[in-house]
Parts: sequence; structure tokens; C-alpha cells
Amino acid sequence: MGIVCAVALAAVSAIMPTSAEAATSVCSNQTGTSNGNFYSFYTSGTGSSCMTLGSGANYSTSWSGVGDFVAGEGWSTGAARTVTYSGSFNPSGDAYLSLYGWTTSPLVEYYITDDWSGYNPSSGATYKGTVNSDGGTYDIYEDQRTNEPSIQGTATFNQYWAVRTSGRVGGTITTSNIFNAWANDGMPLGTFNYQILATEAFNGGSGNSNITVGSSSGGSSGGGSSGSCTATLSAGSQTSTTYTLNVAVTGSSTWTVTMNMVAPAVVASTTNVNATWPSQYVMTATPNGSGNNFTVTITANGTWTWPTATCSSS
Repeated sequence: MGIVCAVALAAVSAIMPTSAEAATSVCSNQTGTSNGNFYSFYTSGTGSSCMTLGSGANYSTSWSGVGDFVAGEGWSTGAARTVTYSGSFNPSGDAYLSLYGWTTSPLVEYYITDDWSGYNPSSGATYKGTVNSDGGTYDIYEDQRTNEPSIQGTATFNQYWAVRTSGRVGGTITTSNIFNAWANDGMPLGTFNYQILATEAFNGGSGNSNITVGSSSGGSSGGGSSGSCTATLSAGSQTSTTYTLNVAVTGSSTWTVTMNMVAPAVVASTTNVNATWPSQYVMTATPNGSGNNFTVTITANGTWTWPTATCSSS
């Protein structure tokens, strides 16, 4: 049940992966790939549940009387990516629709919950504040699980929650906004494990969902644009604790590049640019007369996922 049913979700990582290219229906515990996309399926207790793997990154589910069940598609390695999705979510009873994943060092189980039914996912957790993202407001919560199953076996770990105050089924999830808000509230993530757009149900409910996970950006393929300019990231030098990114701006000579760090990584230094920090994990850069190319050196603090970068022209 949300904070309680994390036990079931954690067990997915212990299941041996399979391939689903030949089979369209999954009704037993497994992880694998379908059309090149990572998926996971877990069920326990009473009732019945299945996931049907469609074309592309589409899946549908149906469940009835389940003790606990979670299924979804996404990525074998998470990142501060921008996720789009669409579809339907029709629960009767306790259920969540969330972007869900794990990190290690620290060991964290996290949920960005866009819709839910029945049991409130924040029940029993500690309220930490709010963050506005993608046209809505998310309430932030933290909870600790003690001696529970995890991707590292039985362990004590924290759960991070971002629960949208007005439910929706479909849209954009800019994960860096949530991750940075968690970090600002003393809730840092570590090294990413898997990340899925998950349907979850428990406590004997029934229902169905049909979800398509759309395009995403972020991770090691940074860069983005707004208006008439584009910021493109490429790898520079790297040490045991830092890495340097080259940033090339095209389309304008009067630009502002905004870089969203993946906490707890922070900017250590810059060259050939005027840099300011609206917050600890956000940097804005403007020209300083040295042209349209600059560098950013980042202290990883254990997180090597590249920041996202967007460019606006003034």
C-alpha cells in the first residue's frame, strides 16, 4: 500500500530478466525488455493480474482482487529525464499511477505520483513542502522503511514522495524539478537504478490501465532549446570526483542557458561565461564576450548523470 507496498515493489529487482519480444502478455513476476524498452511486473497474494506489452513503449494492465501488483515500462537505468506519457487509468480501490524508481548510495525508493485512488500514498509520511512543476503542484513527503526488502536485500532506506494535488493521467513529468526540490529539502538521490511509469494496485481492488510512455530527454544526452537558440552538451575531461561539459550555443548571440543539476551534483566552476545560481542545483549562463561556447565543471558527489540544459534567446 504505497508506503507499505514498497516491500512488493522492491522484490522486482531480484527477479531474473527475460525478453518479451515474442510474448505479448505477462502474468508472472519478471523484468525484461519489449521493443527495446525495459519493463517490470510483480504480483503477490490473492487475485489475478496481467500486463500486455503493446507496440513501442505501450502497456496495458488488468487486475482483480489483488493483494499487491505493480507493472510498468521505462528504463533499466533511471535519470533526470523529461518523461511524457498518455493513456487511461481506471482503478476501483487502492491504486497509484507513478513514475517510480530506486537509487543507491543512498538507497532510496522514490515515487512521483500523478494519480491515485483509495489509500492516500502520503499516509504516515512526513510532509516536507511543495513544488510546482508541469502545470501542477506536488506535495513532498519522506518516509523511512526499516528492515524491509529492497534492491539491496533486506535494508533500512528512505522513501521520497511527490504527490500531485490535482490528479491527471497523461502529460509531462520534468523529473529534475522534483529531484531538485527533494534535494533542497534534504532528500538527495544517489546512483540511479531502474525507473518505470508504473501502475500499482493492492488491498483487493480491481481495474485496468493503458499507458504509453512517450519521448524523453536527459541523462547522457543533454541539450535543449526554447525560442531560436539551442544548447548542446558534449563530454570534456573527467577526474575521480568531477567531470567537465562543453556547452555550444547556436542560433543566437544573446542567449540564456539554464542548467538543472541532478542533485547532489553541483557546479564547481565555469569558463567563458557569466554564471549565476537561482538555487543550489540550478545555474543560468549568459555571454561574457567570449563567444557562444563555454565549459562547466561539475562535482559529481556520486551522481554522474548529466544535467539538462535549455536555451532561450533574448
